[in-house]
Amino acid sequence: MPRVIIIFVDIFFPTRHASHYNYINKEDIYNEIKIQEPAKNYFNLKSCTYQDIILNNIDVEVNTITDYKPFKRPLSGGEFQPKDCVALIKTALIVPYRNRTEQLHIFLNYMHHFLQNQHIHYRIFIVDQNDTLPFNRAKMLNYGAKLAIKLNYDCLILHDVDLLPLNTGNIYGCAKSPRHMSSSLDTFRYNLPYLSLFGGAVSILSQQYEKINGMSNIFYGWGGEDDDFYRRLATNGLTPYRFSPEVSRYTMLRHKKENANDNRFKLLEEAVDKSNLDGLNSLPHRYTIKLEGLYTHLIVS
Repeated sequence: MPRVIIIFVDIFFPTRHASHYNYINKEDIYNEIKIQEPAKNYFNLKSCTYQDIILNNIDVEVNTITDYKPFKRPLSGGEFQPKDCVALIKTALIVPYRNRTEQLHIFLNYMHHFLQNQHIHYRIFIVDQNDTLPFNRAKMLNYGAKLAIKLNYDCLILHDVDLLPLNTGNIYGCAKSPRHMSSSLDTFRYNLPYLSLFGGAVSILSQQYEKINGMSNIFYGWGGEDDDFYRRLATNGLTPYRFSPEVSRYTMLRHKKENANDNRFKLLEEAVDKSNLDGLNSLPHRYTIKLEGLYTHLIVS
């Protein structure tokens, strides 16, 4: 019954959403993106540029999402660097995953095509929970982040496998502050459900993620981990922000919902006090790494 009520309210009372919120205008986005120093340029290539990609934003039609999209074959492990310019954005795309084969195929095809058109240096990490416990999204993100940081990725994008960006100007790089990327989602009629939402697709600098000790590892099942993530950021003086809805639209692929964690509210009350001991620094070393053709596969047991 509670879920029915929530759905009813979402559909018939859309004004309850946080329709008015502060965001960075499209014209100012480029100045917020963290640009890295160009790598050694052995071929005298020009640096890749990003401002035109943002300003000349193109909307993707939702009904074309599942169509095949051409892309260049990345290196083993899903790493790609443009050949015609020197990338000034280097991103680790980290995706928590379990038993979503059809969605994964759509995601990989779409995202390789999407990211290559942005001329960034990226690598896709699929973090696969291989046990019989309820799904622990945050813990999988921690595993992926820890490996990405070890591999010298300064920008982390934490991304659900069922979300796909609909605006080509939504640059997949980190900003000066943690960024809620998927603030305009079709499931919520492109409204923001509440101001402190920080999940779905977010970007955060590696040093910021380490500062808050990552996310909590105690949330099994649906719900709670995003709210704790937001609290960790706030406690450490990191205020998330958003870019214009014009470049922040996403679509959600259909999927079966995870079972809710009935204990999530109690865990939320306890989690902040334990943040120094629960997160990146408390991950057990129980995983294997496989370099697949389109992604780096972390299998967590």
